[in-house]
Amino acid sequence: MAGRIKSEDVQAVKERASLEDVVRDHVNLRSAGVGTLKGLCPFHDEKTASFQVRPAVGYFHCFGCGEGGDVIDFITKIDHLTFTEAVERLADRLGITLRYEEAGPGGKGSGPQVPAGQRTRLMEAHRVAEEFYHQALIESPEGRAARIFLHDKGFNGEHAKRFMVGYSPQTGQALTDHLRSKGFTDEELVVAGLSSRGSRGLYDRFRGRVMWPIRSIAGDTVGFGARRLYDEDKIAAKYLNTAESPIYKKTGVLYGLDLAKKSISTERRAVVVEGYTDVMAAHLSGVETAVATCGTAFGADHISILRRMLRDEAGRAPARVIFTFDGDAAGQKAAMKAFEQDQRWSAQSYVAVAADGQDPNDLWIKEGPEAVRALVDSAQPMFEFAVRTTLAPYDLSLAQERVQAMRAVAPILAGIRDTTLRPEYIRDVAGWMGVDPQSLTVETHKVGSAPGPNGPPPVREQAEDQEPAQQASLPRPDLTDPVQLAERNLLQVALQYPLAIVAEDMDEIQPAQLRAVMHQAIWHGLREAGGPRAAQNMSARSWNEAVIHRTPPLVHALVQELAVSPLPTRLDPASGLPSEAYVDSLVLRVRLAGLEHQIAQTMGQAQRTPEGSPDARRLGEQLMQLQRQRAHLRDRMM
Repeated sequence: MAGRIKSEDVQAVKERASLEDVVRDHVNLRSAGVGTLKGLCPFHDEKTASFQVRPAVGYFHCFGCGEGGDVIDFITKIDHLTFTEAVERLADRLGITLRYEEAGPGGKGSGPQVPAGQRTRLMEAHRVAEEFYHQALIESPEGRAARIFLHDKGFNGEHAKRFMVGYSPQTGQALTDHLRSKGFTDEELVVAGLSSRGSRGLYDRFRGRVMWPIRSIAGDTVGFGARRLYDEDKIAAKYLNTAESPIYKKTGVLYGLDLAKKSISTERRAVVVEGYTDVMAAHLSGVETAVATCGTAFGADHISILRRMLRDEAGRAPARVIFTFDGDAAGQKAAMKAFEQDQRWSAQSYVAVAADGQDPNDLWIKEGPEAVRALVDSAQPMFEFAVRTTLAPYDLSLAQERVQAMRAVAPILAGIRDTTLRPEYIRDVAGWMGVDPQSLTVETHKVGSAPGPNGPPPVREQAEDQEPAQQASLPRPDLTDPVQLAERNLLQVALQYPLAIVAEDMDEIQPAQLRAVMHQAIWHGLREAGGPRAAQNMSARSWNEAVIHRTPPLVHALVQELAVSPLPTRLDPASGLPSEAYVDSLVLRVRLAGLEHQIAQTMGQAQRTPEGSPDARRLGEQLMQLQRQRAHLRDRMM
């Protein structure tokens, strides 16, 4: 198993990727001064452009919503990818071969090692296969069976084209021969999962099936879902999916996510349906946040994917996740399985089940788009569905069964995350059951305090990717304070135009002399990176990277913001730098404020020291020296 991408390869991707080119794929940029580009933010709705890019530095920042970072951060945020996925996507774009660290014993790898260029080749093979299957659906006589199947599901040719649904010929080698003619090797076809190897050579993995392309979140086709068509093939599985490969992991994809991601992010709502045709029916009905799993149960990996897109974090208004299930026993079982995962969300989860057990595709056929939308809008809280499903087998008119029912629902009530809401839920459930709320409370408390076979009940662990309820943070600088504003402007100069600062001035100002804690951390990073002496031998991007590496993660966003923020002064036309007078004024203001603080501290110490003592004399001399320095700085400022 491969481990993390080697750091030098990540750095190579960052250095070679053009932030401007990547951003221009999503934002119409225009010049906003020397070295700065500006446009409407792609991360929030706005009418006045507040999104800025500094290509030379390699950072972007939105002064409206606060999003910012480098080129990898941009891809991560815009396409809702993990860090590794974003690096791999940029590497594919640049033609860079990534190397991976080997995972240690028991360590987690990110997947099989992908040889040089193989990832791109495998995705290209799937793209060609998608076109081949779709062409076979709409043009070949044999594809008529698939066209009839889709027609019976309520879909026409335009619908098939929108989702690129296809058909795999029965001949057994049609796709394999086609891909060979396009220059793909037998090894590539087997690794991709498009062909299988038998005693007589290669043959198509999919034969005589309706084909749905499964795409990554970025829109690359990485696999297929296939549905059996012919009665004589009943020995074969009704549904068949691509086998796992270097580019496809069934728990790491959701069908329709490439089409739904923008709506999910905008609406902060996701609708999870059960099948490919359900996704099609939902999207065609206007429910453009619908996705489905691909031949596997909805699990932790799928939650991680959707949480990134929903911005499902503690402290934000809750997002909504709606599950649709068939009304039969299997559907109820699937719903209860989903409820077991409920604690992994900060989002509010709901269940939508049609009164007569129809799925979205059934509703689309029989009642039209309005019925599909109504199904989603009628969703009830997952908690309520779980309770009513649990209570269904009991005859609540009998005292003995009411007691058994209370014991059955008590674990659900005990698992409610927000303990302040638990009494309200207990009262509601007690009302549904016709029991005394106090009796149900007692049963619930028994569950919460009952020891397990090996001791007390375990504390529920936080999901692996769950955001902590409270993130560590530092106080933001107060820009209504003139001194902290001057500190900010000086940091901007040091990050954007380090050669405008005299090296001795940076040496003279100690981090502790700055008033804002975050400014202190960044100033320390600037000094540790070597200051102007080191910066003169670096590119703007390398200089900012050097500072980032020497500052704590809590201030990285502010470093990136300051590296992009426009200076409140004009640049000298001759040097292209801020004027010497402007920089000197900032340095003097910051130094003077630091001296004032030192003087105040020294005076306080002197007042607490016995008169005539050696310490008193030492503090007196120190105070006189500081006051002389203050007078000198004030003279320079006049």
